[in-house]
This record gives sequence, C-alpha cells and structure tokens, in this order.
Amino acid sequence: MAVFKLPDLGEGLTEAEIVAWHVAVGDTVTVDQTVVEVETAKASVEVPVPFAGRVATLHGAAGDTLAVGTPLITVEEGAFVEPGVVTPAPSEGSGNVLIGYGTGTTRARRMRRPRGAARPAVHAAPKSAQDRIRVVSPLVRRLAKESGVDIRTLTGSGTGGLISRADVERAAAAPATAPVAVADTGEYRIPLRGIRKTVADKLTRSRREIPEATVWVDVDATPLLELRAALNADPSAPKVSLLALLSRFALAGLRRFPELNSRIEGDEIVVPSAVQLGFAAQTDRGLVVPVVPDAHALTVEELSAALAERTERARAGKLAPAELTGGSFTINNYGVFGVDGSAAIINHPEVAILGIGRIIDRPWIVEGQVVPRKITELTLAFDHRACDGGTAGGFLRFVADCVESPLRLLRNV
Repeated sequence: MAVFKLPDLGEGLTEAEIVAWHVAVGDTVTVDQTVVEVETAKASVEVPVPFAGRVATLHGAAGDTLAVGTPLITVEEGAFVEPGVVTPAPSEGSGNVLIGYGTGTTRARRMRRPRGAARPAVHAAPKSAQDRIRVVSPLVRRLAKESGVDIRTLTGSGTGGLISRADVERAAAAPATAPVAVADTGEYRIPLRGIRKTVADKLTRSRREIPEATVWVDVDATPLLELRAALNADPSAPKVSLLALLSRFALAGLRRFPELNSRIEGDEIVVPSAVQLGFAAQTDRGLVVPVVPDAHALTVEELSAALAERTERARAGKLAPAELTGGSFTINNYGVFGVDGSAAIINHPEVAILGIGRIIDRPWIVEGQVVPRKITELTLAFDHRACDGGTAGGFLRFVADCVESPLRLLRNV
C-alpha cells in the first residue's frame, strides 16, 4: 500500500479543504492522474497522485479539512496497473505539477506497452444528477446543500445558464413555498473557511494594526471616457479598459509619492523599487486580490491585458496562491457595484488602497456654465504611519488631474 499525503502547497499554507474527489474506492489510477480538487486559503488546486494502482482509501470527504502531511489517498500498488508503467517508490514523487507546486523531483518512468496488450479501463467516479446541473463550481453546490436549497430547481443567471453563488443565496433568502430542511427561523450558516476566512483574518488585522485615514475627491471623468473611446476606435488594436487607464495614472502617482507603495516593518518604512499592483476582484469564491508583478514597467495596453487575464482566471479559480500575494499597492473599482464611494480597508501589509466609484451624469460647472458631465469619486485610504495627509492628498490630486486632463498629463505616465 502506498499512502500519498497532502503535499506542501507553498506560501506557508498548512491545510486544505477537500472540494471534490475525482475517483472512488476501487477505481484504478495511473501516475500523475488528478484525483482530487482541494481549496486552500488562496486558491483551488487539482492534486495528481504519484502512484499507480487501485484506490484503497480516501482519507476524507468533500468538505473535510486536512492538514499538510496527513494521509490524502491510499493506493494498492500493482493492482490492475497499466502494463509497462513503472510505479515510483512511496518516497519518490511523480514530478507532476500541482498548479505551480511539485509532487516531488523524480519523474515516473514509462516503458512501451507490449504490442497487442490492452489498456485496462480506468474507472471514473460516477457523476450524480447534481453534477450535471450547470454550476459554476463545487463550492456553489456545497453552499446549496448547507442552505437547504434544491439546486435542481434554480435557473442560473450566469452565461449559458450557469448557477452562481448569488443564485443560491437569493434562493436561500426567499420565502419558502414548501418545507425545506432548514431551521424554523429561515437562517442558514456559511462557514468562515478557505478564502472567506483568509480575507476575514486579513481585514481584521488591518483594522486592528493600521491607523487608517481617508481622503476623497469628485472628478470629471468625461475626458477620460473620450480618451478610452479614441484608444479603442481602431478595431484591430488591443482594447484598453478604464481600470487599466486609472491604474496607469496611479502608477505614475506612486512614482511621485513612493511612500504609498511601501510597508511597515517594525520601526521602518520599507519602500520597494517596483510596484506589485493588486486589484480587487469579486468571484464566486469570494473577494480575491490578484497581483500584476512589476506593473510600473508595463504599457497601458500590456497592463489592460494583464488585468483582464488575471480577472478571468480568478473567477475560474485558476490562479495559483503566489499570484494572490505579494502586492505593494491595491486599486479597487467598486463602481461596478453601482456605488459612489467606499471606506475601503487597506490590504495588509500594504499602506494604501485607491477606490473608484461609479461614473454618473451630474451637473458640473465648466467655464462658468452648468453642464452635464460624467463624474466619479476617487477615494484613498492610507496608513498614517507611512505618510501624512499632504502626501496622500498630493497623490490623489495627481490621479484626479490625470482623469480630468489625460492628454495634457500623458507625458507624465
């Protein structure tokens, strides 16, 4: 029997929650076959097994949390193994990659299957009816189960009818038309674990440790919208998003006010030479902050592409934990939720976060005349240990000036 233990998933993570098994006891597995999906505090990870044979034991069920180094799956080696496959010893790894993590350093060796030898069947775990429902992720299925919601009765609001967390939460909050397996009060509970727990812990620490202050300003974004339209007028050129333009202005502002791109270590303010730009992204797994490394060195088109690519992978749960850590400054476009402003919480251990509200039509005075303009609100929350109000106000005013006169200030970004 070969016992495969939950591997070290890196980034200081000590445990992971089983989301879904891809095999069942009695199934035959091959070296490097994905057997389970687990969720760490930072990402979903598909785990391959470094042994071949028949599954003898699954050490946990969906929803269980296992510590790194504890048994994950036991495989009876040599049972119905594919002819010509040499199984590594339990102390060796297959060399496969776990979305950025290795199961070991030794690659499995494969020999040619004898001519005419049949490949044995590899039995996948049977899918339940629920698995065939169009659900965004296994986490949504689990939330439905915990909430007492029959997912088969829901109509998904996502692309192609995908059922999301929001669909389940709305169904759970709606008045029941028939008895369901929930408390008489209609309450349901969502465990604080995984990404939700990590975010809660980080924000609590931020509020506890950081003496936070906030400054904000209303700005005329009409010229910014005109600039974006002009940049995107060429259908053959890469599209540039508003978030990319605003991020580019913020990066230029950090070059002038580097204290806002720093962290506090003991009695020192550490100011790095590069900007690792984090941006808040809402997903079905909760709020995450993907990071664009060395964002200060990117053109606005490169930055736009990087933001779009990481947003897509974040919503699909495909970002590795390393891509969700190490930020030095965060930008948060909460305007997509239809709100004007927010008292944002700083993403510890950073010292500042820039927020952008919705862009709406408002009366504005231009050259003595009241005219309709596209107005948004910019908000900067900052750690008062890292800088004073003059620095924070200077940075925010610079970004606001870029928004209101992007062409005049383009030479500075």
